[in-house]
Formats: sequence, structure tokens, C-alpha cells
Amino acid sequence: MVNAWCIGLLLLFQQISHPDNLLVQRQGQTIAIVNRTQYALPLSGMSAIDVNKFQKFIDDVDRQIYRPASNAIIDSQEKIIPGRIGRRLYRQAFTKQFYTYFFSNGPSTIEVPQLDVYPKVDSELLAHIREKQIGQYTTYFDTNNKNRSHNIALASKAINNYVVFPNETFSFNQVVGKRTPEKGYLPAPVIVKGELSEGIGGGICQVSSTLFNAVDQTGLKIIQRYSHSRSVPYVPPGRYAAISWYGPDFRFQNKYNQPILIRTKTEESSSMTIKIYSSHVIEYKPREVPSAAERLPESETPIAVRGIPMFHTAFSQNVWM
Repeated sequence: MVNAWCIGLLLLFQQISHPDNLLVQRQGQTIAIVNRTQYALPLSGMSAIDVNKFQKFIDDVDRQIYRPASNAIIDSQEKIIPGRIGRRLYRQAFTKQFYTYFFSNGPSTIEVPQLDVYPKVDSELLAHIREKQIGQYTTYFDTNNKNRSHNIALASKAINNYVVFPNETFSFNQVVGKRTPEKGYLPAPVIVKGELSEGIGGGICQVSSTLFNAVDQTGLKIIQRYSHSRSVPYVPPGRYAAISWYGPDFRFQNKYNQPILIRTKTEESSSMTIKIYSSHVIEYKPREVPSAAERLPESETPIAVRGIPMFHTAFSQNVWM
């Protein structure tokens, strides 16, 4: 037992006595400087790595070099913009190099090993699935409400160019994300328990409702949709899809054997259109969907549902959009 303690102290002393650092570099630039003593288990009786500390270190290196891949998109001129390859740390190779340094003597330098991260949607796939329009829906809004119009454009942009692969499920909340001032969403009219007030993100339910009608037209499988017992001015009765970050979501599944592409366009002339595309070989079963009115009643102002959890197919009349 005494010998084991002596050996451990000797090893620790040797490690402290040699300030032989490891330089971690990327393209010749140092991104971290560490020493083996920082990751050695003290008094272990042998030279052993503190796995928890090393895991935190490797996570930090990964965060520093990580760059997400970006998908190919179609721009406003209908031109395909190629995607971009991302990168992440090649953890297995980095661990092997670090262990080699740790169990040897002297300083060392590691050029960070990287793995390419390829975009899920590349130019070739996008060109293939833009060939056939299988659904389209247009709704109208009041451009005099600047904040609401802004929120509609922002949420519309979030789902534009989104591709849903076969058997995948699309979630409006997941794709658009939480509607916050930090993301650019503005306060717009909402009704809570029958009272008119202001709420961040007012107007996004028009985007989700437009998407629902376009998707329903294609015959895709609707997984989750919350309607309302009262009508709203921009879609026909029963054609509403309520959205709330802490409550209702709109979700559908691509049951076809081809990917589908969502394209959105918001016009300054107070309309938004969502089109659904796919490959020319897709076999789908379209459904009849009633069109939206081209003009909103002057006495009615579109409003948005506030973040209140609801788990029924019809809302209470106290909260509506």
C-alpha cells in the first residue's frame, strides 16, 4: 500500500515538474493549450486520465470548431442556391492523439481532426423535388397592422424551403421555434379569455392555418391540428390551425415515398401563399379544400392565440384567433 502511494506521488511529481504543454491547433491557429497534469487522476497509483474532465475538454474543442451544414435553397428569383458543408470534431481520432500525448513525455501539438457534415438537402435533391406542384393555398391579411404583417412574414420565412422526407413528421413549433422579441417577433393583437390585448408573435396562426390547408390539399397525413369553435376571417369555418408555443401545434406526416418541399411567399398586397412541391414521380391523392375569401370583412381584425395549453379539437370561445 505504501509503495502504491509512493509511486502515485512520484508520477504526480514527474507530471508537475514537466510543464510540457499540448497545443491544440486548427489551420495553424492555437485554440487551446493544456497540460497532462490537468487531466491526470491524483494519487491513482498509475498514470490515468480523469475521463470527466477530458470529456468536458473535448466538448469544448468540438464547440469551437463546429459549423453546421446549410441546406440548398431556392431564392426569390427561383434560383437554386447550393448548400454548404459543415464540420465537427473527429472525436475518435482526437482522443487517440490526446492519449498518445498524455502517456508520453514532452510537449506536443495536435492539428484538430475534423469530419465533414453534409447538408440534408443538396442542389440535386432540391431540383428533383421542385418539379411538381401538388398543393397551394392563399390567405389574405390587413397590411395596415404592421406588426402582425411583420410576424406573418417572419414565420413564413422560417418554413420556406423546408423539406419533409418520407415518413418524417413536420412540427410547426419545432421548425419555426419559440416566438420571442430576440428572434424579431413583435407584439400584435391577441385575445385572451375574451379580452383584446397585445401578445408577442400575433399573426403566426395565419401562417399555420395557410400551411394546414395547403398540406391537407395534398392528402398528406395530419397528425395534430387544433381547430376552433369560432370562425376567423382569413380561412373558412373549420379550416383553422391554432399554434401556441406551450400548447397547440400543427404536425403532419409525409406518408408518400418522395420528399415534399414547402415554399412560401408573402406579398405586400396583403396575401400569403404556400405551395407544396415534390418529384414528378410522386403518387398522391389530393383532397378538395375550400378557398379562403379574397377580402377580409372590414369589421373584423385577425388576431392570434396566446400561449395557453389546449388539448382538445375545439378551443373554448374565450381564446381564439
